[in-house]
Amino acid sequence: MKLVSEKQAANPRGKEAAARLRALVRSASIEATPRQILTTEHLTDLLPAGTCVYVPFLPKGRFSDTLDACRHLLSIGMQPVPHIPARMAESRGQLRDWLAQLDENRIDRLLLIAGDSDAVAGPFPDTLAVLESGLLAQFRFHGIGVAAHPDGHPMADRATLGQALSIKREYARTTSTRLWVVTQFTFDADVVIDWLQSLGDILEEVPVYIGMAGPTRVKTLIAYAAQCGVGASARTMLRRPGSARLLRAWTPDGMVRALVQYCLDNPETLLRGIHLFPFGGLRQSAQWIQEHSGSVEDQRGQLHEPSVQ
Repeated sequence: MKLVSEKQAANPRGKEAAARLRALVRSASIEATPRQILTTEHLTDLLPAGTCVYVPFLPKGRFSDTLDACRHLLSIGMQPVPHIPARMAESRGQLRDWLAQLDENRIDRLLLIAGDSDAVAGPFPDTLAVLESGLLAQFRFHGIGVAAHPDGHPMADRATLGQALSIKREYARTTSTRLWVVTQFTFDADVVIDWLQSLGDILEEVPVYIGMAGPTRVKTLIAYAAQCGVGASARTMLRRPGSARLLRAWTPDGMVRALVQYCLDNPETLLRGIHLFPFGGLRQSAQWIQEHSGSVEDQRGQLHEPSVQ
């Protein structure tokens, strides 16, 4: 199924939408576990050269797993973005060692998150504690990403989340750090749009990348949604007309079309791209990117490289 119909693409507005849509999909980043990265054959045939691949540091995993996956991505021309979960660092020294290993291996950007664990292993209960430690400033990372939650967060209200983003933006300004925001996945474009409009000047010119699930079975998504605190968004999806069809499969097509329309109507938006969570498998999400991105002969590298005012 085409994201933009031939009739829509025939008029100037439709052509602009089609071009924006292809660019958005073509520049999509994607998340993949160390195991997926290290065991998937012909990864360069699945993803465009230079794709930003986010590499989680799983709660029961080892940092060395994440590091090995990042090295492999670099060796095949991809751009690794490793997760650094604050709560998993057992000491200041261990966190510094993780950052030093990334720096030594020329892995120059990362996603700083609190982490999925309820337990705090060391001195860093959240990402703000990491920023306050000054450790990041000891290394020359090209950029740092932070997470956001359009669907809300089970442990913080919207005002608290907004204040945290504001503090991170100020950190980026004072340290000349390239900062971007990538969101938790959601199923509802209206939720995303409402959240974007609620930001006001909290982020100023910090670019935002919207997380969404790649093609997969809805049953699988509901399970992940419950784990990740986006159950409300999943329930909204299932209440909509035609939800019986969605019980068979989910694709991000509708989300992307709605976000493209929002970008056209709001040219000053901070929305700069999309980030895929491949719950249905890396190959399936990669195939979706290939099918909807048009030519891949574009110049990459602008993704997650915002300027700092």
